[in-house]
Amino acid sequence: MKRWIAVIGVLAAVCGSARATVYELPENGSAVFGTDERIKATYQDTLLDIARRYSLGYEEIIRANPGVDMWLPGEGTQILLPGRRILPPGPREGLVVNLPEHRLYYYPKARKGQHRVVITYPVSIGRMDWHSPLGQTEVVAKQKHPSWYPPESIRKEHARNGDPLPKVVPPGPNNPLGDFKMRLGVGDGVVDAPNARLARQTL
Repeated sequence: MKRWIAVIGVLAAVCGSARATVYELPENGSAVFGTDERIKATYQDTLLDIARRYSLGYEEIIRANPGVDMWLPGEGTQILLPGRRILPPGPREGLVVNLPEHRLYYYPKARKGQHRVVITYPVSIGRMDWHSPLGQTEVVAKQKHPSWYPPESIRKEHARNGDPLPKVVPPGPNNPLGDFKMRLGVGDGVVDAPNARLARQTL
């Protein structure tokens, strides 16, 4: 089994089926890249639909559009798509997760004769009161279209908040694991890395 570096728990969910966004790295070495855009919502859009379509995370789209109803933005509502970014500090190689930004950056090796690029995905991160182990691990299993079995502690918490969860969430758009799941071996336990696209990295 190949060995990988993973940021366990940080890759809690890559925003459902969010696609990656690929940018050429600025040739002048600048850390700033990308542009903000504005679109108009259609009558059937939710903010989450728009976020998935444009590779944005839940927190990003909500913060950029205060006062817009998450579930019914409304036909013709102006939606800001925050696409202007600042590369995280440190070497521009391998895999970097920017925790405050809830975003993963992957720097693949440049192909001969081509510009270097950065590939970025929105990610969710572990809660502040949860321990998220970090370090080197292995992919021990892969699964397409997984079901999610919420832990009992999570189900109890949601029930207390008046938002009960089922024992099993089947594959589909409401499944927080997304379309793919990788199981990562960590110490004596196993951690799920939903939709994680992991890259070789030296920490």
